[in-house]
Amino acid sequence: MSVILSMAAFALASSISPGPVNIVSLGCAARHGMRAALPHVSGATLGFTLLLVLVGLGLHEVLLQWPLLTRLIRVAGVIYLLYVAWKLASDDGRLRTEQSCPVPSAWGGALMQWLNPKAWLACVAGMGAFVADGDVAGVWVFALLYLVICWLSLASWAWAGAFLRPYLNHTAGLRWFNRCMATLLAGCAAWLMLLD
Repeated sequence: MSVILSMAAFALASSISPGPVNIVSLGCAARHGMRAALPHVSGATLGFTLLLVLVGLGLHEVLLQWPLLTRLIRVAGVIYLLYVAWKLASDDGRLRTEQSCPVPSAWGGALMQWLNPKAWLACVAGMGAFVADGDVAGVWVFALLYLVICWLSLASWAWAGAFLRPYLNHTAGLRWFNRCMATLLAGCAAWLMLLD
């Protein structure tokens, strides 16, 4: 039982802490509302859980043998984060209809996790700490715990964004919010590049 509690604590700490996917969840709900953010939250959760299972079943061994692949994933993730940050920073803050301002999708959330160096680090560290012996049952227990905790963590970030939404109903407020989110994403990208 103490291993499961340790797994849950690890999953909570790595899921709830600020990161690119959390920031996009917050921004999506602030801009479009909680209901519109839920597909992104669910897609990001499922994408992460799939990554976690694959790492637990041996993908981390491939990454250990080919460190260049790990570096390429990190660089691709940082480029993607900087692109999203640039799109946010360049947004003029004018409120638009849902058609003219796309909502992050479930597929986008899943892809963002696969390009998110923080997600890769959490998968490798978590599986290394709790399922280093390759126990398949342990991989699935950890994945199921993470599935629930990750979804609740991302949903709480989206809820915070939905809470802020009424305060962002004017151009200046939304422009300020978008630029703050862009700065946070760019900061995440810079921090991820500094990791070894």
